[in-house]
Amino acid sequence: MTTVRIPAGWPATEEQALAVQDELRGRVVLDEGGPPPGTGRVTGVDVAYDDERDVVVAAAVVLDAATLDVVAEATATGQVSFPYVPGLLAFREIPTVLAALDALPCDPGLVVCDGYGLAHPRRFGLAAHLGVLTGLPTIGVAKNPFTFTYDAPGAVRGSASPLLAGTEEVGRALRTRDGVKPVFVSVGHRVGLDNACAHTLALTPSYRLPETTRRADSLCRRALRTTTA
Repeated sequence: MTTVRIPAGWPATEEQALAVQDELRGRVVLDEGGPPPGTGRVTGVDVAYDDERDVVVAAAVVLDAATLDVVAEATATGQVSFPYVPGLLAFREIPTVLAALDALPCDPGLVVCDGYGLAHPRRFGLAAHLGVLTGLPTIGVAKNPFTFTYDAPGAVRGSASPLLAGTEEVGRALRTRDGVKPVFVSVGHRVGLDNACAHTLALTPSYRLPETTRRADSLCRRALRTTTA
């Protein structure tokens, strides 16, 4: 497991973090379709916290996009790098997530975050932030709609409806299992929304959440237990 220190110059205040968001948001690429579903590699990233020790563990799990078999995995642990501020959660996680990605022995391909991309109050959630910093195509697949509204999609797997900030579509509510609560998909960087939804369906053959998220969640929780044993 890689051990991470908080980078020099990392934002320490809300004002500093907001300024970084403002600077980086303009670098998000929205005019690329992204890799075709079922091709190459796809990587899930997730984090787990030990709040008592102020420790965060990140996991990156690479899957073969066609078979969903695990190709590689890596973890990293570090100190939480920013206080809890809604809308700025990426600043708590990104140094450790970047370290986990850097520790992989292969190119991660498309990166799937357990969270948001453009579906964010400032249109710059973890998936967008991570994509800009790495240059990788990224999407966010979240468990809830955050502050946004949507009409329930049809009950059949693959049904979708816009996730809205007022009249602006910031993502989609996507049904990945018949009659089961949808997930909430948004683009991060270098991927279109239609393709992000197609990838999400390709990654959910059996469960509501993508295999990328399920595998990364399991790995980071196991790794966290070893740091506290």
